[in-house]
Amino acid sequence: MKALWQKFMHQAQLDDLVDDLDQDPNHQLIVPTSWAQGRTVYGGLSAALIHHRMQDLVQQAHPDESRPVRYLNLSFIGPLQTEQALTIEVELLRQGRSATQLAARVTQQDRVCVLAQACFGVARESAIHLTERQSHAMPLPKKGDFIPMVPKVVPKFLRHVDLNLQRGRWPFMRGDLDELQGWMRFKQPPPAFNDSHLIALIDAWPCTVLQQFKKPVAASTMNWNLEFTQTASQPEATDWLSYQATTAHAAHGYVFGDAEIWNQQGELLALSRQTVGVFG
Repeated sequence: MKALWQKFMHQAQLDDLVDDLDQDPNHQLIVPTSWAQGRTVYGGLSAALIHHRMQDLVQQAHPDESRPVRYLNLSFIGPLQTEQALTIEVELLRQGRSATQLAARVTQQDRVCVLAQACFGVARESAIHLTERQSHAMPLPKKGDFIPMVPKVVPKFLRHVDLNLQRGRWPFMRGDLDELQGWMRFKQPPPAFNDSHLIALIDAWPCTVLQQFKKPVAASTMNWNLEFTQTASQPEATDWLSYQATTAHAAHGYVFGDAEIWNQQGELLALSRQTVGVFG
């Protein structure tokens, strides 16, 4: 029984799902329930798989040139079910000398569930170089916080991620702040860390205002925009990454949140903005 459980947990890792996606000629995949987020597949996983498919297409077109992702925008149209086949289709929109634009759609049972658009581009010489920004003073954690797997409250995908909260409170704890600060990393480090892993981690944090509720309410990301600096040192697989999120605006059941993601060296990795519907 222990061997079967270890095998199941190993198969559920992001890299294993990427391998399964690569091996399917129709780019189909079945996501196990360990990656569930409420009634849908964890949004960070969906985004990471889309990025991987896009990056793979860019690398095929430019095998001798580095064109990393510069921005990725995702609209979550409807829930993706675990344990059911989904398909990731990627379309090349335009290919220029320095930038490639792509679109993607994730479908399941003939329904569009996620739409995405992204730009991958080479590094170009420029007279403008503004990378020195204020970082943070959070001490590196020794371990992640213990988050009990409360059914229908705590997302199942968190069994894959370590989170260490430094400022703010966890959802539904009657907090009075509308910001979150902390650290994140994978419980089981991947063989090598890349942008797909970064994307999968960023979405692990809850919406900034959920901490103010005194009981569980439903919340769903509607749009997610990510921008990548591509100037910071590439994190190691075991590194902690810093997450600093604030609420830009919240009213009428819609929350607009901004976040900055930094590596252990205090270098900015990415910027994130989400539009979240909060039903409570």
